[in-house]
Amino acid sequence: MSQPTESRRSREFTRWGAGFTLLLVFAAGPLGAAGGGGETADRIGPPQPEPLTQYRAFRRMHARSENFGQEGWLEAWTEFDARGFRYEIVSERGSDAIRSRVLKAVLKREQELVEHGDPGGAALTPDNYDFKDATQGDGEQYVKMKPKRKDVLLVDGRMVLSHDGSELLRVEGRLTKNPSFWASLVNIVRHYARLDGVRVPIATESVAKVKFAGTSRLEVSYEYETINGRPVSLAARRTASSLSASR
Repeated sequence: MSQPTESRRSREFTRWGAGFTLLLVFAAGPLGAAGGGGETADRIGPPQPEPLTQYRAFRRMHARSENFGQEGWLEAWTEFDARGFRYEIVSERGSDAIRSRVLKAVLKREQELVEHGDPGGAALTPDNYDFKDATQGDGEQYVKMKPKRKDVLLVDGRMVLSHDGSELLRVEGRLTKNPSFWASLVNIVRHYARLDGVRVPIATESVAKVKFAGTSRLEVSYEYETINGRPVSLAARRTASSLSASR
């Protein structure tokens, strides 16, 4: 009896991984970075001085499934430039299945998406979204964003801006299209910061309903070493660290 049980569990982990491999389309790499540019300057303040064209960042990833009662962690150096997206795993722990079928699968899938994808597909631009006028609340501004099509790259939700509307703090909402048959009700919160004049994602939290696995969570954080070929300044590192601690 143990063999069929293990085989079924293996299949369910594989399905869970399939459900999560597209969750970082909006969350990381140049596809995600396109969503943090200055294209919505009329909505979120001054345009970004320069787009994000290169980065090297230390990424921490954590995934867990409530039904399975298992979780896994992975740390990796990630790089993006004109040659594409690359990664080097430096440490990992926790469930073997989650690490191999979810976390490593996410990195591999992201690499493939960068190679074949359209960086503009996730951008916060009028080509992809209808934006509503900003409203005030709790010291922040909120701009509703309605996707113009159903796409795993797009989020039905809102942008959260600084109190004066000059900075994009986060994007939060639900994916307009499920990333796979196995995942549904995918909610994402993506945090941003302007480091040395370039707006970049610094953390992402995803929660999804995955068939057989129940509520499943994926958390990712980024620590940048270089942005656009320049070392990140100490002041920018402190800013990012402070924002991460306040989440």
